Amino acid sequence: MLVSFNYHNRNSLIEKIDPRARWIYSILILFAITLFWDIRFLLFFLALNLGQYYLARLTWKETRRAWGFIFFIMSMMVIVNTLITSAGTIREVMQGGHPIVAISIPIFGWSLDFTLTIERLWFALTQVVRILAISALFLVIPFTMDPRQYGATFRGLGLPDRLAYSLDLAFRFVPTLGRDFQLTLDAQRARGYEVEKLDGGLFAQIRKMAPLVVPVTMNAILSGEDITNAMDLRCFGLHRRTWIEQLKYRRLDYFVIGMGALLLVASIVLKILGYGDFWLPPALLS
Repeated sequence: MLVSFNYHNRNSLIEKIDPRARWIYSILILFAITLFWDIRFLLFFLALNLGQYYLARLTWKETRRAWGFIFFIMSMMVIVNTLITSAGTIREVMQGGHPIVAISIPIFGWSLDFTLTIERLWFALTQVVRILAISALFLVIPFTMDPRQYGATFRGLGLPDRLAYSLDLAFRFVPTLGRDFQLTLDAQRARGYEVEKLDGGLFAQIRKMAPLVVPVTMNAILSGEDITNAMDLRCFGLHRRTWIEQLKYRRLDYFVIGMGALLLVASIVLKILGYGDFWLPPALLS
């Protein structure tokens, strides 16, 4: 049995918008955000997307796990790609700069050099704001969108039936896998398996997690085969299918799409005029 994210009707303004309009708006704003490396523009989009988060009436208790995962991935990206290796930085950051910390460690006749500059540190902050703006934009969707509308929404966006239903299943995969893992964990605890007392090295701990990982993985594979067989028995994909949920655009939906298109066009114009590149406050250099 498939489950979905923790959705319940909050009677918010965001839920009154057609889900197709919300997806179109989110994609347009995503393209607009990717045009900028100027933290001033990124802060504007972050404030805009946090406003959407507030209008959705979401609470920290509902979304803290999702935010925790986002913060973990963001920290790894910023620390490794920006602060340590500078692999994820742009040319203005990599060329020269004003050093804050310079470390040189001799290793077997070689010298491992690390230099942290003001430019690299400010770029890391800019990257954090950029990631948070994109995350706040899309995090609202799974918690405020009725799971019964997933397939109809993607089909209404012009996608084929097979792809629309595949995306529907993809949105349900993560919460379903989490539900199965929790059930397996409770079942193993009832049989006396103490997960909290896993000791030994890394490989030893991975080996001891087999009673949890193997059943969850096998159940996911079998569930996927059951869904595939059920769809084949019903000749899914041979003809155009109908959906129970019928979606219709309203004035509010057109307004949301128009606002997203206007922001994207304005962002493109600003980019053509030379705005939006990496910006560093002159006060930091002084």
